[in-house]
Amino acid sequence: MRRGWTVLTGAVLLLALATGLTSMPVPYVALGPGPTVNTLGDSDGKPIIRITGHDTSTSRGHLNLTTVSVGDGLDLGTAVRLWIDDSVAVVPREFVYPPNQSAKQTDAQNAADFKQSQSSAETVALRALGYPVRVTVTELAAGSASAGKLAAGDVLTAVDGTPVTSREKLLELVRAKGPGQTLTVGYRRGGKPDRAAIVAGKAEDDPARAALGVGVRQDQPHPFTIGIALDRIGGPSAGLMFALGIIDKIEPDDLTGGMFVAGTGTIDDEGMVGPIGGIQQKLVAARRAGATVFLVPAGNCAEAAAATPNGLRLVRVEKLDTALTALEQLRTHRGSPVGCAS
Repeated sequence: MRRGWTVLTGAVLLLALATGLTSMPVPYVALGPGPTVNTLGDSDGKPIIRITGHDTSTSRGHLNLTTVSVGDGLDLGTAVRLWIDDSVAVVPREFVYPPNQSAKQTDAQNAADFKQSQSSAETVALRALGYPVRVTVTELAAGSASAGKLAAGDVLTAVDGTPVTSREKLLELVRAKGPGQTLTVGYRRGGKPDRAAIVAGKAEDDPARAALGVGVRQDQPHPFTIGIALDRIGGPSAGLMFALGIIDKIEPDDLTGGMFVAGTGTIDDEGMVGPIGGIQQKLVAARRAGATVFLVPAGNCAEAAAATPNGLRLVRVEKLDTALTALEQLRTHRGSPVGCAS
């Protein structure tokens, strides 16, 4: 009788201990498939991409951005249960919420990144539609290396023969040289092309870097306006899909060919597509929504190939032009886009 009570008491204590452990908070979050949104569709009854001042076309297919859901405040039991779910990744909380930032600060940064992705998407889409970026000199610094060579109002077109396609590209081309080296700068003044040989000076913030000693502004004249209205999504990973959505709205041809295309990827002002986090969860979300084609940033290809849902075709994308070419190949059946290899 005494032994029975001892065993029973031990069992109760063990059960209480196990219950306490499973309900113990752990510093992990769960990443799962999030909502997918058709950039060609509506949100709250309004077009996500709004074009004013230009005719728009209607697509028969989809160009869906994809997202990852984040589950915070996990206990040990929930974390273990989610760990065995192939569609969910349980990762350290600092992977999503940096330890030096509050959750509110992280959300604010994600919102800012989302806005920047929209801005870059508009820039590269307009360039693809035939509206180039214009980098114009606004001022010359005192003692500028460009004094007597360039003037306010000059539109910079090339450095050493390479086109200036954005402010960032101008900085890249200038910084490829060192102070004291000569750069051949192409420009337009009053609509007339010209060029000047300029001996690079030193950047104020880093004397080891070359500088032209000019202030510039970037603009991109076009006869219509673009607006993107989508809330409750953060981060920079929708850039590629927004760029494709803008082009599809303006171009009379249907980029999708009636296909359900989903994808992800950051994009910069030069149209380069960058890798993102949560690719496996985004693939699952896309397939569940009905996608049959997924545009994958080149940097995520190996990871995506190892976890591709049945019925989803992966297309490797390095830049916007690659995505446009791939979509043309798919809808015309002329050629085959490059996929992802594990």
